[in-house]
Amino acid sequence: MRQPGRRPRRAGVSPVLKTRRLRLRPLVEGDATALHPMLADAELMAYSADGPLGSVDDVRIYLAEEAAPGNQRTWAITRTGDDRAIGWVSGSEADGAGVTEIGFILAREAWGRGIAREAVSAVIDRLFAEGGSRVFADADTENTASILLLERLGFRRERLLRDEWETHLGLRDSLIFGLCADSWQAAGRA
Repeated sequence: MRQPGRRPRRAGVSPVLKTRRLRLRPLVEGDATALHPMLADAELMAYSADGPLGSVDDVRIYLAEEAAPGNQRTWAITRTGDDRAIGWVSGSEADGAGVTEIGFILAREAWGRGIAREAVSAVIDRLFAEGGSRVFADADTENTASILLLERLGFRRERLLRDEWETHLGLRDSLIFGLCADSWQAAGRA
């Protein structure tokens, strides 16, 4: 819930966030070498719009766009004590009224350990602490792992958009999930 007199923080620099096991820091182009195996993995990148990226230079260009100043902040996911990026969480301000679209990706080596949940939760905490009122996510209808994570975090399915995205796989349907600050706080997650 937005506090009286508080305005949502504008996107820009991603502050460092710390959890029990993770350090989330700003994503930089220099993360390209560490993230290349993940972004070149055809199965992992199946639900991204662009598909797998072939070279470290392709990844560097992609990260430059992902980390560019603007309406988006992107946090590299690193383990405490190891600054090597294993994924990221991004938040794009949707309309300037405290609504943010969140996205995330995690290297296969880190799957099944609760790392994505921990990282995404930390970013949601930050967005709501800054006065945000709502976070939403867009997931491919076949991206079961992301859908399950969103549901575990308390997101609710809001709508299905047919043939929403033109991707390397062709036209894809999207599920839109939403989470409001008061629901997050009521669940004791804040």
